[in-house]
Amino acid sequence: MSKLLQVAELLPTVKEPKKEQSLKQMLTWTGIVLLLYFFLVSIDVYGGDAAAVEQALQQLGEVQTVMGAEIGSIVTLGIAPIVTSSIVLQMMVGSEILPWDTNTQEGKRKFQSTQKLLAYTLALVQASGFVLAGTFGDVTGDPVLTGLLIGQITLGGWIIIILDDLVQKWGFGSGVGLFIAAGVSQAVYMSMLSPLTQTGQLYWLVDGNPEGMLISFFTTLEFTQLLPLVSTLLVFVVVVYLQAMKVEIPLTFGNVRGFGQKWPLKFLYTSVMPVILIVAALANVNIMATFLAGDDGCSILGCFDANSQPESGLIYYLTPPVDFFQLLFVSGPMAVADQIPHVIFYTGVYVIGSIVFSIFWMKTTGQDSDAVADQIQRTGMKVPGFRKDKRVIKKVLDRYIPGLTVLSGAVVGFIAAMADMTQAAGGGIGILLTVMILYRLYEQLAQKHMEEIHPAMKEFFQ
Repeated sequence: MSKLLQVAELLPTVKEPKKEQSLKQMLTWTGIVLLLYFFLVSIDVYGGDAAAVEQALQQLGEVQTVMGAEIGSIVTLGIAPIVTSSIVLQMMVGSEILPWDTNTQEGKRKFQSTQKLLAYTLALVQASGFVLAGTFGDVTGDPVLTGLLIGQITLGGWIIIILDDLVQKWGFGSGVGLFIAAGVSQAVYMSMLSPLTQTGQLYWLVDGNPEGMLISFFTTLEFTQLLPLVSTLLVFVVVVYLQAMKVEIPLTFGNVRGFGQKWPLKFLYTSVMPVILIVAALANVNIMATFLAGDDGCSILGCFDANSQPESGLIYYLTPPVDFFQLLFVSGPMAVADQIPHVIFYTGVYVIGSIVFSIFWMKTTGQDSDAVADQIQRTGMKVPGFRKDKRVIKKVLDRYIPGLTVLSGAVVGFIAAMADMTQAAGGGIGILLTVMILYRLYEQLAQKHMEEIHPAMKEFFQ
């Protein structure tokens, strides 16, 4: 393990700023990274087959949105290597296969170094998988073209890893969240207001309906066109409402009689990460199914039809039944009776998967009762009526944190599944992630602004 850590130290990385960044500087760096990301998205992979890429987009269109990717460009992988490496390590640390205490500096260093090494490695592996699966055309028998395609996509994956590191150390939030929000925001705009047809032409110049749901509604006056819009607004309202919910634990300062402070624990305790992780896991299953599919479109994971859409097997049940609610509203319950097992399975995967990743995320990111008790004790606060003792604080936190962790994962997973089935703009999961990411960025901006106005508040936030 020590040799792996030494190798990780040699990988490209971004140094920490020598002094704390101001709000303006952090916003500037975040903006620069965002511009670089959009620039990379516009660079097409040299040597790829456009028809093969278009077919891949039909299979992986939603996956690319929530992975901050653009299949066919140099950032075909998006954040997939970063998130996949996080999934693998969290499973190993959470199950104690790797006995690292991530609440300590040494444990954090091991986790972060190993994750970085794994992310760089997975970028190469996943790039190879995309190319060998025929995403960019049939490259068998042409090792030079194969190597060229893999090299370009791997380089793009490595650049995204570096940009994520840059955002974490010099900007706001993380590149993972920033790239997801950027991709989904673009998709929301296109799905709401795009005047183009699926062939890329202006709808009033050809015989076809526009992709933008609002324009399509005013063109056809079909109220079913508004279901995705209603779903988008509903997801937005529900997530913002749930983000504001919290449990407040009353505390007092040990040396100041009569003066106290409430310690907030959010209802969505582990926030957006469990859904990002489950989406990444399912994206890898989807990519694997595409890679394994034979000439007949079938593999052990299921079959794809002539339009590259899942039609049977596990991969079919991991695809959202997007016409379920539309058929339910238009034709009644009997029309969707055969889809109920699909709906239950799909929702169950997201709920259970989000709960599992929520627990692992809580344990590996210093959000468990023991780590939070340490944080509270460092502020000099204690539980009213008890002596100043970390064990007492931990016992109180144990009443809330485990339950909030499970409930947070379950609720976020359920909302994600429902939003996906109603075809919310930008993809149900995409709009959910974007709202939560932007809300979190707003909180970080407000906190940084407060720290600059009142420097004494900094210690409390830490």
